[in-house]
Formats: sequence, C-alpha cells, structure tokens
Amino acid sequence: MTPLDPPSTPLTRKDFTSDQEVRWCPGCGDYAILAAVQRMLPELGVRKENTVFVSGIGCSSRFPYYMNTYGFHTIHGRAPAVATGVKLANPDLDVWMITGDGDGLSIGGNHLMHLLRRNVNLQLILFNNRIYGLTKGQYSPTSLLGKRSPSTPMGSVDNPVVPAAFALGCGGRFVARAVDTDAKSLIATLKRAHEFQGTGFVEVFQNCPVFNDGAFDHFTARDLAAETQLHLEHGKPMRFGKDNTKGLRLRPGKLELEVVTLGEYGVTEADILVHDEHNHTTAFLLANLEPPAFPVALGVLFNSAAPGPSFDHGMHEQNRQARAKGPGDLNALMRKGHTWLVEPEPT
Repeated sequence: MTPLDPPSTPLTRKDFTSDQEVRWCPGCGDYAILAAVQRMLPELGVRKENTVFVSGIGCSSRFPYYMNTYGFHTIHGRAPAVATGVKLANPDLDVWMITGDGDGLSIGGNHLMHLLRRNVNLQLILFNNRIYGLTKGQYSPTSLLGKRSPSTPMGSVDNPVVPAAFALGCGGRFVARAVDTDAKSLIATLKRAHEFQGTGFVEVFQNCPVFNDGAFDHFTARDLAAETQLHLEHGKPMRFGKDNTKGLRLRPGKLELEVVTLGEYGVTEADILVHDEHNHTTAFLLANLEPPAFPVALGVLFNSAAPGPSFDHGMHEQNRQARAKGPGDLNALMRKGHTWLVEPEPT
C-alpha cells in the first residue's frame, strides 16, 4: 500500500476525531468548522495517517489537537513556513494549514504571501472573526474602522485587510469564502479547495461570541442572508435576493459592479453577469463587495484555469534533474567562483 492509496475500509467522522477535550468558548464558530472538516475528510477517501494539520498561534490554531491525524501546533505566524517544509519533505502527504486573521495576516502576513505566490500544494483555512480572541480581544488586521477594543479604546483608525483580496493580490490561484454555520456550502467549498493542485485558500467567516459577537450578523443573520449573500456558481448568473430577482452587472462603460433588479428599467436575465471563476479581475471586484450596498460573495471567487506547477512539484523536479547528472561534489561547490585564502601575517 502506498501513501496515496485510499483506506481499506471506509472511514467516518469518528475516525478523524481525537480523544482530546475540545476547548473553545461556548458558541465559538470554531466548533462548526471543526465538525465540517471531520465530516468532510471521510468523503474525500483520504487516510488519516497520510493527513497533516499545521497551525500557528491563536484560538483556531488549537485545531490539530482535535484531529486524529498528524499535526503540528507551531509558532505565531510561521505555519506557512512549516507547512511548506512538511510538503517538501513528503509530497505524498495531504497537508492542511489552519490560521486566523491575526496569526495569518499580521505577524504571519509575509509568510502567507510567499505561500500563496509559490502555490504550494496544500489547503489553507483562514478563520476570520475580525478580532484577536486568544489574547483577549485586541483589534486584528481585519477589524473594521472604529472597532473599540482593549488596544483601540477610542476606535480603530486602521483600514482593514480584505483576506480574499489579499490572497488574490499575492498571486493566489484558488480563493474561496464560506460561513461557519453553513455546513453544506462550507464542506463543498473545502472539497473544491482539496481538488485544486496548488494552494487552496478558503476564508471562513466565523463568530467570536466573547470578544466580537455578531461581527458578521449584517450578512449571516437568517432574516438577512437572502438579501446580503451572493452564492457563486461557475457559469451561472450572479443572482440573489429573497425572490432571486436581484443580480450583479457591470456598470455600462465602467469596470464597476452594480446591483440591479430584474424587470426594473428594462433589466433582463441577459444583463446579469455570469460568474466565471477563472476571471481574476472579476474575482477581485467580488472580494471587495460589502453590505449594505452589495451582497457578500461566497463560494469560489477564483480558480485559475492555468495554475501552473506547484512549488513542491517544481522543487522535486529540479532535484530529480540534478540527481540525473550524477553525484555532486560538495567540496567543488564550496570552492567554485571567487574564493580567496586568508593567511596570518608573518611574524
């Protein structure tokens, strides 16, 4: 049996659940994400001994303890570097990286940027609750302007990072979004990320009931969701609303999106923009939509039609080519090029 072979007998969620007591605050969105991942993995047909979860520091980064797989709980912001190393050391492993808006976009922003541009073949789940939860409620890179917290008692004056736009700007080839409480859509999105041959970036909007309760209620509340959420499907018109009569179109003569209503001012189905998940420009426009003027775009925003080889594939191919040339000579390598000898002055 090779590491890539499926398990001999079908696995269940229980097989991927560790014996550790799950310790998050009651009502935390992390529970829903954990449950979704544990439900999804058996459906992928992967082996738990071939699966690795790598995390940094933060509430979300306790994740590896609760998975009955291999895992690394690493240091603040450095999970991308460790996850890259794991994938390079054993490309057959199915690597999942877990991070939060603080861990991934503040101290880890530089590392995350390089993971995305390199297109390392792994899945990345970024938990976004727009706050630092583990360290007791300081504002984070995604906190909104005016956010009052222990570190911004008069309100934040920082413009927030939009994680999906950040990922696209860093060269991410697969960028998607989901909501913690929408298990069906979350699992479907994570499966799409797993299919992608490269870095599958998935931002999950999740609630922190203690330090930032209701941060996303303006588009996740049940009575608002139909009017404030746009569920993207490749090749389908971007329609939403309680009666599915609203949609997005490009403003005539401009590279801007606008909300229109079918039947008003002569608007027809033909006017509604059809989602092309291979279109990088449209993906960036969708990433920056925010209520109340626009719905939040959920699902796969961008899926590169030509992702190119992953970083780990490229590195192993270079190693293969180097080995094909025969054994190397470390001494010759060290003495190659401009060298000089430092000798002591004569006495």
